[in-house]
Amino acid sequence: MLAGRHALDESFGRQQVATDERRARIRRVFDTIAPRYDLMNDLMSFGIHRLWKRTLEKRCRGIHGSVVDLAGGTGDVARLLDGCGRRITVCDPSLPMMLSGRRPADQRIRWLAGEAEALPFANGSIDLLTVAFGIRNATQLSAALAEIHRVLAPDGRFVCLEFSRPHAWLAPFYDLYSRLVIPRLGAAVARQPGAYQYLIESIRRFPDQREFAGLIEAAGFRDVRWENLSFGIACLHFGSKSG
Repeated sequence: MLAGRHALDESFGRQQVATDERRARIRRVFDTIAPRYDLMNDLMSFGIHRLWKRTLEKRCRGIHGSVVDLAGGTGDVARLLDGCGRRITVCDPSLPMMLSGRRPADQRIRWLAGEAEALPFANGSIDLLTVAFGIRNATQLSAALAEIHRVLAPDGRFVCLEFSRPHAWLAPFYDLYSRLVIPRLGAAVARQPGAYQYLIESIRRFPDQREFAGLIEAAGFRDVRWENLSFGIACLHFGSKSG
């Protein structure tokens, strides 16, 4: 019995070390690319990421109160959501990302360091939580979704914009572009090819539309659905917390 327990403790310890190493690696990636993050997003997506984020904002219209943009980085989504009496908080684990994005005009936006797996908000205190291209960097995706569910108020909304699986006819071209072009852009513009190689790997590892929707449902959300953007290259996921 003791030997079995010792083996389980060792296994858990190895898993924790691996999780901590991945968390530290992700933090280094975003701390490193922070100064050119927005520029690289424009170059990699030909500016289309801004249209995707505007679509996210449109789908959030009519939701007021306390709003958190998780993994909000430089604040571009928070600025789109600001207004209509909303109280906006950018929550991101990378201080350099937030510092590089803050502007003098961001008077109404609150900036707070925090990770998806341990959100620094009280139970049931958030009316809308958005996350754009950040949930795939959570070290424990199910734990992150459980935390999002915890902090949402009854009838609170979760809206997630993330890369996903493109339609079959587009997939080979998209794969070729991501493997050959994006790391070279990262080397030429951001001078960080390794960081952008990691980002491409994280997109490939992330669950497809149906699987991720299943994880959202498993975390306790209702009214779960998704909306493909640009033939599935990106996808909006929606969920609500029961009232």
